Amino acid sequence: MSVTGGKMAPSLTQEILSHLGLASKTAAWGTLGTLRTFLNFSVDKDAQRLLRAITGQGVDRSAIVDVLTNRSREQRQLISRNFQERTQQDLMKSLQAALSGNLERIVMALLQPTAQFDAQELRTALKASDSAVDVAIEILATRTPPQLQECLAVYKHNFQVEAVDDITSETSGILQDLLLALAKGGRDSYSGIIDYNLAEQDVQETEPNYQVLIRILISRCETDLLSIRAEFRKKFGKSLYSSLQDAVKGDCQSALLALCRAEDM
Repeated sequence: MSVTGGKMAPSLTQEILSHLGLASKTAAWGTLGTLRTFLNFSVDKDAQRLLRAITGQGVDRSAIVDVLTNRSREQRQLISRNFQERTQQDLMKSLQAALSGNLERIVMALLQPTAQFDAQELRTALKASDSAVDVAIEILATRTPPQLQECLAVYKHNFQVEAVDDITSETSGILQDLLLALAKGGRDSYSGIIDYNLAEQDVQETEPNYQVLIRILISRCETDLLSIRAEFRKKFGKSLYSSLQDAVKGDCQSALLALCRAEDM
């Protein structure tokens, strides 16, 4: 089985984050640890800056990193289209020719459309030795139904196999059931209303039935899970995260902890 609960090699996602240096930047509350939409965004200026970075004397790597790591994925796609219109050249291919090594790899990942990146990361998580369970969980559990459908369609197109077939062949047991359930895209959508009664009812049903808990974790939206975690701590005096650490082991533990999120510790 490729997906394991042992020591995990860093994924491309983790490698990218390690190069962004976000922790050293001054940021307002609510903006830490993520790439936000750049408020003073100018697609023309960014495209021009990248063009200068690769056509001047020597490659200006710092300018490339500064632009691409401070823009959202949607903004980077706009920059790519503007660059194409301006130069009649593909931005990814131009940067690939100008860069090498880890930086080239990171820049290529940053410029990929979301579905392309998710499909590649999901494939790596399922097939590569010692890959991270939480990468597969992150993709399958946090994307909206349309985003997940697009990711799975790209997966099939790129690798000539359904993602669910790879899940079936590369995993087993509860972990397999969990990933297959998430791949069906059956999680609730946020309705705009937090149902505290539902959270209380969900927590009541989990004691001591962890099969019920698994069903709840794969079906509730992220906002509902916040309420469930708070209700669980209120009722049992400890976090859902730490309770799962004690009660569940192996691959299933890694998967469920990824769903619960570390901030529940």
